[in-house]
Amino acid sequence: MDSANSPAILVVEDERRIARLIELELEHVGFAVTIAGDGETGLRLALAQDFEVILLDLMLPGLGGIEVCKALREHKRTPIIMLTARDRTEDKVSGLDAGADDYITKPFATEELLARVRAALRKGVSRQELKLADLIILPEQRRAIRAGVMLELTTREFDLLHFLMRHADKVVSRESILRQVWGYDFEGETNVVDVYIRYLRMKVDEPFESPLIHTIRGVGYVLRKP
Repeated sequence: MDSANSPAILVVEDERRIARLIELELEHVGFAVTIAGDGETGLRLALAQDFEVILLDLMLPGLGGIEVCKALREHKRTPIIMLTARDRTEDKVSGLDAGADDYITKPFATEELLARVRAALRKGVSRQELKLADLIILPEQRRAIRAGVMLELTTREFDLLHFLMRHADKVVSRESILRQVWGYDFEGETNVVDVYIRYLRMKVDEPFESPLIHTIRGVGYVLRKP
């Protein structure tokens, strides 16, 4: 993989042996890895550069992992996986409350670490601006704009539109929409999807010339360019 196009990962870990092991494993599968041996250096690098994922040790000399995480969250939403040798619930909760997206307990299997990194990458992508034709979705701000016009959407309408946008050009079934947007424990009828699609069309399509939401009879719905 071309290193210029490899996903960039920052590893903030003071134990050199562990840091080197993580670096080798990540580089082996195609990531570009930067190592920081203390919290101050890690925070400076994280603020100065754009990384797809940050692996952050909880116990660091000087500026600890919790402090680094809190300081970083004031400026960036880069996915953070906390590395901790402690298996106590309090430590995990502290990391998550500080803004971490996930945690992994040492010692960990390489396969688990790589799986957590891939999941964090997917989460990071879901935060990025999404664009289709003249429709733009800003997930972090939970805003949708079409042709320069801010769309006034309810929470559920936004979640539904965001789901359709993340699967743009792919037909999604009503059942899939229910599971992902309403949740696995939803006990209502699938026609609630049709109702909310109708609400979305009134706001996303009808005021504009070209419809983006299309019905695939007998299957479901798809968001695609006119």
